[in-house]
Amino acid sequence: MAVNLVNVENVSKVYGTRALLDGVSLGVSEGDRIGVVGRNGDGKTTLIRMLAKLEEADTGRVTHSGGLRLGVLTQHDSLDPEATVRHEVIRDMADHEWAGNAKVRDVLTGLFGGLDLPGFPQGLDTVIGPLSGGERRRIALAKLLIEEQDLIVLDEPTNHLDVEGIAWLAQHLRERRSGLVCVTHDRWFLDQVCTRMWDVQRGSVYEYEGGYSDYVFARAERERIAATEEVKRQNLVRKELAWLRRGAPARTSKPRFRVEAANELIKDVPPPRDSSELMKFASSRLGKTVFDLEDVTIQAGPKVLLKHVTWQLGPGDRIGLVGVNGAGKTSLLRAMAEAARTDGETQPAGGRVAVGKTVKLAYLSQEVAELDPNVRVLEAVQQVRERVDLGKGREMTAGQLCETFGFSKEKQWTPVGDLSGGERRRLQLLRLLMDEPNVLFLDEPTNDLDIETLTQLEDVLDGWPGSMIVISHDRFFVERTTDRVFALLGDHTLRMLPRGIDEYLERRHRMEAQVAATASAPAAEKAVPERSAADQRAAKKELQKIERQLDKLSERETKLHAQIAENATDFAKVAELDAELRDLAGQRDELEMRWLELADDA
Repeated sequence: MAVNLVNVENVSKVYGTRALLDGVSLGVSEGDRIGVVGRNGDGKTTLIRMLAKLEEADTGRVTHSGGLRLGVLTQHDSLDPEATVRHEVIRDMADHEWAGNAKVRDVLTGLFGGLDLPGFPQGLDTVIGPLSGGERRRIALAKLLIEEQDLIVLDEPTNHLDVEGIAWLAQHLRERRSGLVCVTHDRWFLDQVCTRMWDVQRGSVYEYEGGYSDYVFARAERERIAATEEVKRQNLVRKELAWLRRGAPARTSKPRFRVEAANELIKDVPPPRDSSELMKFASSRLGKTVFDLEDVTIQAGPKVLLKHVTWQLGPGDRIGLVGVNGAGKTSLLRAMAEAARTDGETQPAGGRVAVGKTVKLAYLSQEVAELDPNVRVLEAVQQVRERVDLGKGREMTAGQLCETFGFSKEKQWTPVGDLSGGERRRLQLLRLLMDEPNVLFLDEPTNDLDIETLTQLEDVLDGWPGSMIVISHDRFFVERTTDRVFALLGDHTLRMLPRGIDEYLERRHRMEAQVAATASAPAAEKAVPERSAADQRAAKKELQKIERQLDKLSERETKLHAQIAENATDFAKVAELDAELRDLAGQRDELEMRWLELADDA
């Protein structure tokens, strides 16, 4: 029988006149991996702080088992600013001792990219004080993971980690024997790591078995049975469940929810996006040209980030952009945005960015724009527009869109200066959408947003007719909102990845393995004949040609699906269209195999 580590008995916590937690009783046992979800401000962080005895409950009690070894990652670290990374993470371990410890090597490589901490000025001997918040957070996480614990409590551990870092952390936590309680808005991470979920809602905590996918199903079924009045929220939960069930199979390592019951619940839920209809609408709003990049080179100061990139963002394209930190994702968006803002007068260091005449760009940057702190939320939105057309016949008032994004009628009269960081982020998104853009650049849009708000944002974007580029380390959000993934792999190129983020991680692992092999090989063995510049140019040209062919295949497949739906009762016609669809699938497989061969050589 599993040993009980922590007991929470009839705990309540009140802030002002609001009960964050009301008579909550929970337990954490040995080996439990629990994900904590809920809206911002509903008490997730308060719950885990009381669980870790960092905060006192107003009533009730929290009991730890005797000798419990507890590790806690809070949102604000307690690192000594005058200490070095070595002092905080490695402590007094000799170099030969920590370098010979497999766990220490794994943590340093997983969180920092190598034992010498590339990216830190003096490696392990870097002083912590001048470092950024993201760098400090990784140091605090490394310090915690290197130690042995019975229970780890993590508050937003994926913040400031890239896609690779999050994938490594998920694997690391799966392999640990420690119990885990984790607050995070990263739904992919929850599915990979957690076997139970706690949903904090209006003073109560609801418990569910399984990861995030299982939780979505169980919550949808619970709300259906309870026949709650929150019809809009029910429908969103069912819509997300439909996407989970119809998407890549086995998003969880061991799906536990009942497939028949899930399918029954979503049988009348349409796919989240009508791609053919949206593409048609986007083309009518944007014309043929949106952004065309021809032989573009992008620099940040003296550093070259991208070289000779030729790429096209077309009408209705929904692109996910992933890559290592510092590879140039944000710089690429900024260069395109500057060309749009100045009607093509501002151009990158090399090449040319052509912008369509009808482009109306909205760019959500990582920095939250400053607003007058005395302006009310609703007024800040109405300053942009009173009503907004979200496509597919959906029109909303400023107040309705505010409610969709979690600003209740009372909250809409809150001064902007009283909003939290996550609420300001939501308000920034609102103002962008109210301006009715036809091109969206979203740079880390999920920062500070809770899962419920992310679901609402995804719902709005499902019917939004335009072109979109999303940069995000939130893998779930990228896969949910975009149709294709491009990657900056740190080699100055921009590549399409037919298999998405899985392929990106595989490529990065191969690149790291090649670097490691090259570094350890004798100098004589390193000398390999380089491909000529002409061969590399030819490979790049063929790659771009294949990408254009794949785009055309996608468009043709979309049209065929629409034709099959239109001729559903004409079996001969459907058979003919289906045969063409299978032929296209064969062509796609051949093109993708050739693309993968060339991508290794380009």
